[in-house]
Amino acid sequence: MKVDPKHLILDLLLAVGDKPLTVRHAILACSLFNISENSLRVTLARLSAAGLIDVAGRGAYRLGPAAIDLAGDVSTWRSNDARLRAWAGGYLVVHSAALGRSDRVLLRRRERALGMLGFREFERGLYIRPDNFSDDIEQVRQRLYKLGLDRDAAVFRADGFDPAREAAIRHLWDGNALTQTYRRLRGQLDDWLAGADRLTLDVAARESFILGGQAIHALIFDPLLPQPFVDANERDAFIQAIRRFDDSGRTIWNRFFASVDESAPPLLLIQQPVQEPIQQTTELETIDE
Repeated sequence: MKVDPKHLILDLLLAVGDKPLTVRHAILACSLFNISENSLRVTLARLSAAGLIDVAGRGAYRLGPAAIDLAGDVSTWRSNDARLRAWAGGYLVVHSAALGRSDRVLLRRRERALGMLGFREFERGLYIRPDNFSDDIEQVRQRLYKLGLDRDAAVFRADGFDPAREAAIRHLWDGNALTQTYRRLRGQLDDWLAGADRLTLDVAARESFILGGQAIHALIFDPLLPQPFVDANERDAFIQAIRRFDDSGRTIWNRFFASVDESAPPLLLIQQPVQEPIQQTTELETIDE
């Protein structure tokens, strides 16, 4: 399969967190996906010009200022379920009808922010989701702003909808499809781990990156709905499976780098997101649009 070098580099930089990513390790990772060293260096130059990466010493890079806020939110995927509480029946609402729609970049950032926190458009310019976040309303507001929501958007809590609107709200998400996705991806992760020891190291590194990425992407963009919208127990089991897979993936990638670069310190990589099977993407890809 073909992997975009831009997406791969952003994924790797997100994976190492505060540590710089060396060009040598980036070259080694790109070799798994048949990305040439020349393509890598061109990609690094373009990402640097866009402010998505910064030089971090000779032959090393880290995420740049244009990527920091989104990367900080995305990197918390392992503990997303800790942000949830029991649902009492109310909703979080964002009103953006008065905001402009002519600036396509701002519009994409707005829609990305709302989508990442599970909001759906209920009426024109009115977005809603169940209020089951443990954060208070100001924390939710600031998180949306950091992800790209316009600061002029109104963010508030609401309840007491009439029965017809309440029923319509419940149909904004396909809970059955979400539950089936949890079950399907969990099965894929567990099945792969069961046979991972039979794979060569380079194949294991490549496949863990792709399969783990698909699962993490699904979790990052999961609306984290309460019951009765979804089967929360299936989601919990899915999250546990991702954590097990991530732990295994870190070990595999450390072994891969050590096998070809014994003098370099290990990189604790997480598997990074892909879109639908099997099209590689990244949760940071929309920053530079």
